[in-house]
Amino acid sequence: MPDIKKISTESIPRAIKKAQRYRLLNEPRESESICRDILAVDKDNQEATVMLLLSITDQFHTMDVTIDQANEVLEQLVGAFERAYYGGVIAERWGKALHEAAYAGEDIHELLSRAMSLYEHAQTLAPAGNEDAVLRWNACVRLIDRFGLHPSAKVAAADLEMESFEDEVPFRER
Repeated sequence: MPDIKKISTESIPRAIKKAQRYRLLNEPRESESICRDILAVDKDNQEATVMLLLSITDQFHTMDVTIDQANEVLEQLVGAFERAYYGGVIAERWGKALHEAAYAGEDIHELLSRAMSLYEHAQTLAPAGNEDAVLRWNACVRLIDRFGLHPSAKVAAADLEMESFEDEVPFRER
């Protein structure tokens, strides 16, 4: 295989615009490749890191990429808000991909619930005027309703059991 060529640092702004354009054209593999080229010369570029993460999650429905690949990129994000928010995006999009692949509704519900939990956390960290986490939370609620999803019986029973304690001491198995 031929060696990968490096791009110049001066070309990064143009390359980012090109990666965005490929995402909008529904060509996430091309966008992913460009982001990897950017990060090869500027490993701390957060804009390219976010775009790479989104390009990977754009491919979830193909099952050519995994949630682990997206989570590896997530670890490269610097801000706590960004890690929580994009962690939610990963869980939400993986849940949607599993729904398209006809996986069990309980598994999808669990992923969407995880996304909602991450969005709640992101909302507490969001800068003033940034309601992105609220918008994503609401989208998850609507998906759960639209797909008619419910938690597994085991999770629902555990939640019910936990609600019966009035002293708020966590349950401990023996």
